[in-house]
This record gives sequence, structure tokens and C-alpha cells, in this order.
Amino acid sequence: DMGVAIAHECKTMGIHFNFAPVVDVNSNPLNPIINARSFGEIPLNISNKALAFMNGMQESGILACAKHFPGHGDTDTDSHKKLPIIDHTKAHIDSVDIIPFKRLIDKGVASVMVAHLNIPSLDSTENRASSLSPYVVDTLLRQKLNFSGLTFTDALNMRGVSSFYKSGALEVAALQAGNDILLFPEDIPAAFTAIKKAIQDSL
Repeated sequence: DMGVAIAHECKTMGIHFNFAPVVDVNSNPLNPIINARSFGEIPLNISNKALAFMNGMQESGILACAKHFPGHGDTDTDSHKKLPIIDHTKAHIDSVDIIPFKRLIDKGVASVMVAHLNIPSLDSTENRASSLSPYVVDTLLRQKLNFSGLTFTDALNMRGVSSFYKSGALEVAALQAGNDILLFPEDIPAAFTAIKKAIQDSL
């Protein structure tokens, strides 16, 4: 019912996408950014509520977005300010954080938003955010989870990712990782020029 109601309000305003639901498993009580945005700390409960919310929206004509892949729940850092580090093993991430994403992907969620997180067990490249990682975006999300919908980056003006790249280079890296849509580039002309050059150089 909540998904249906929100979809109605979105359609009234001409909005096609709602960047929801948040499906992060809020397992860290010190999390400064996810916190009450999450449905809780139990993966099955999150999956059930997020799926109902997603269905309500998508059956009413608004496209949903599961975020923040592969899971922003166990951080004590706000990725708007700096790059959070998550030291969990692949097995832990798969058995906890990935569960709600997999459930929604299997049930047809339209899109997934990829977080700015540094997760050494998934990509050991120093200071590389998950949103810029080919392993996270392509290998894990696309290939292993069989996701065929749209991928969004989290906002590219967030310090968790923009601190390490100049405008232009950042957007190229995000596309090369496998993302479809880049949210909030800080310098759109620089991004456009760099992306065009990268395409030309690859021909």
C-alpha cells in the first residue's frame, strides 16, 4: 500500500523512477547515514518489506531502485564525506548483505544503485569505490546475480568517490566499470568531453 501511494504521488509529479527501496542490512548501530533509512538488521525481514514496497511501486508504473549495492549497512562512515571501508569477507557479504538485493533482482527490480564503498575482499585496488569496480558492477551484480536492469552510480559529487578522481576521469571510470547511468557529475562538460575522448580512443 505504501509503494502504491508513493507511486501515485510520483506519477502526479511526472517522476518515473524512485530511488527506493533502501535494502541495506543496518548491522552497525553507529551507521551515520543508513540507520532508519533501512528496514532493519534482519536480511529476511528487509527482503520481505522491500519486495512488497517494490511491487507496490512497479505495479503502479513507477520503476524501483534497490540500493546501496553491495550493502552500506555495516559502516560507521558517511560516504558523502569520505570513502567507507568494509572489511567483511566475500562469504559474509554473500550471506548477509547480498540477500535482499538477490531477492529483489530475482523478482524483477528495475534498477540497482551501486554504493561508494571500499571493500578489499571484493576489489583490492587502493581507494577504489565499489561504484568504480568492474568486479562489483559487472562480475558480481551482472554475471553472478544475473541482473539485467539499469545500474546507477550513487551521486558522483560525494567525497567518498570524488576525492580520488578529477571530473571526467571519474565518469569514465564509472562507465568502464559497467554502470549505465551516472548520478550527479560535478562537472558535466568535463565528463562529456572525457567520455567522448575515451570512446574515440577505444575505436
